[in-house]
Amino acid sequence: MAVKVISPGLSTSVQDLGRPGHYHVGIPEGGGMDRFATRIANLLVGNDPGAAVLEATFMGPELEFTQSAVVAVTGGELPPKLNGEERPTWESFPVKAGDRLSFGFLKGGARAYLAISGGIDVPVVLGSRSTYILGALGGHQGRTLKAGDELPIGEGSGKAGLSLPANLRRAWNSPAELRMLPGMYWHRITEAAGNRFFEETWKVAPEADRIGYRFRGGTPLEFVEREQPFGAGSDPSNIVDACYPYGSVQVPSGTEPIVLHRDAVSGGGYMMLGVVISADMDLIAQLQPHTPARFVAVTLEDALAARAEQRAALARAEEYLAG
Repeated sequence: MAVKVISPGLSTSVQDLGRPGHYHVGIPEGGGMDRFATRIANLLVGNDPGAAVLEATFMGPELEFTQSAVVAVTGGELPPKLNGEERPTWESFPVKAGDRLSFGFLKGGARAYLAISGGIDVPVVLGSRSTYILGALGGHQGRTLKAGDELPIGEGSGKAGLSLPANLRRAWNSPAELRMLPGMYWHRITEAAGNRFFEETWKVAPEADRIGYRFRGGTPLEFVEREQPFGAGSDPSNIVDACYPYGSVQVPSGTEPIVLHRDAVSGGGYMMLGVVISADMDLIAQLQPHTPARFVAVTLEDALAARAEQRAALARAEEYLAG
């Protein structure tokens, strides 16, 4: 079976749960930016949670099916349309040969995930089918989709009519609260600047993609004066090159924070204020430009508790769908 791409949407790529284990050689983990939505989309159509799906950003593709399958759309509220008729999100439904799946206007969130029973059967590269666009690696020819592409689909069968109720999905607050662990370079800014960073409301900038999310609107940071160490650049936010953890918060020149996401580089010469906790990275993936957000300081114990809570929420959703 294959799915034909009639129109690719704005930025649609093949993603799964990523390729861990290669960050030390500069290849990020990648994968679906909203991991909860990626997993649930697969479970709704009877796939393994790590099967390959399509991640559509802001605007969905138009696809034509060559044989019957079961599909589901999760994540951002991007309404699917089967032969022009709108279908619900977070619910599996059947398609047959000759059917066309398109999408309406985005009503909420930023990224939607389309799972197809059997999974998208592109080649496995370094343990994953995810597309790493910067490295032209994985997915469909290492890039986002284009009109005329044909995506192979694996063997599988799903059950139409499965749905995940709203109370088992993640709710978003406004302004979005991004919990953050202050990091090893926190001492580079003044106490007043640190307090303001957490007190002020920022907004998502238009420069928000799989590499990182930029925020603007807050007061520029004040740095503690020092003599720049050998090997660091002249900007006060420069350091001697260091590794960047997933979720790192950089503030080049102290003006606009950038949260590094799934396809970010693994190191560089900007100091990191801290790291947004893993439990909130799915939330960032669903923030549209101009969305208000606040950074909230937490402890390591808080971060671990949030991760456990997130895992418990996923387990409840999986148990519901299994039952």
